[in-house]
Amino acid sequence: MVLENKLGITNATELARVEEKISKKKALEMFETGFLDTLEAGTFESLSKIHYYLFGDIYEFAGKVRNVNVAKGNFRFAPVIYLENALQNIEKMPQATFDEIIEKYVEMNIAHPFREGNGRSMRIWLDNMLKKELKKVIDWSKVAKEDYFLAIERSPIKDVEIKVLLKAALTDQINDWEVYMKGIDVSYYYEGYDFYKIKDLQEEL
Repeated sequence: MVLENKLGITNATELARVEEKISKKKALEMFETGFLDTLEAGTFESLSKIHYYLFGDIYEFAGKVRNVNVAKGNFRFAPVIYLENALQNIEKMPQATFDEIIEKYVEMNIAHPFREGNGRSMRIWLDNMLKKELKKVIDWSKVAKEDYFLAIERSPIKDVEIKVLLKAALTDQINDWEVYMKGIDVSYYYEGYDFYKIKDLQEEL
């Protein structure tokens, strides 16, 4: 099934490539314009704004809470009927320490508030929290895809694994363009988007 989109694309492969190209350019623009620094870290509103910034040119649902139930493999994310309440509760969660921030991230992942593009927008949201609260970000190039997905899948039951994995990849290079650039490429690679490199897209801007 091809997601309904503003571009009228009906081929799934074509949509994936166009989505990757447009949204990666937007991710780069977000960093270079200082947009991320204007957000209130850790709020759902900030996550919604990140999602809209990335995908607003592609999907009508960008930045909007989903109205359909979604699942990945055997895991079902928060049912629509409980989603608004879940998001309110997540917003109230503390974010003063590394453990608290990761716990908040895990809960937001379980909520999975959007129809598509949750992981990519949430990893930017997570880094924005870490940057504001701890003056750290994750160097995603140091986090293997298989390790990440195993840890995140187990995190609703036990979050120790994801905490250990991400803590080992922390860096204080919070404004480093190279760290951010590689992070976006890796984040997209996690989700199967690996046709464009953000460095090459920069030349088109």
